[in-house]
Amino acid sequence: MSVRIRLLRVGRKKIPCYRVVVMDSRKRRDGAYLEQLGVYHPNETPARVEIKDDRTMYWLSVGASPSDTVRSLLSKAGIMTRFDLSKRGVDSAKIEEEVTKVKETVKARENRRLSTAASKKKQSPVPEKVAADAEADETAADESKSE
Repeated sequence: MSVRIRLLRVGRKKIPCYRVVVMDSRKRRDGAYLEQLGVYHPNETPARVEIKDDRTMYWLSVGASPSDTVRSLLSKAGIMTRFDLSKRGVDSAKIEEEVTKVKETVKARENRRLSTAASKKKQSPVPEKVAADAEADETAADESKSE
């Protein structure tokens, strides 16, 4: 049986939430699963991901292959780094050091992304053409009043 770690969609229309689950690769997207490993809420800012590290490591070691999206989520959580290093036989202290580096990098990247989005939102200047049109309308209105 080919086992995959993938997302199972739950939630309302246009407000998706996902469960990170282990299931047979031949099952449909929302079919029966073997085990739930966590949840993913993409609509929250920042997106919330809660994954059970130990169970995910178990399923990866047994041979479950993650989907592309789940692989990305696991990488951001540091689980893929932990799995790759443990597969190579690196000692646990070095593994924990690398995982903390990955988590800090991801957190810094997310903070930078949020701060640039907030600064762009604050600095959204009125386009020059719109401002010029508004001034022309005011001038025309003043002239019509004086006549």
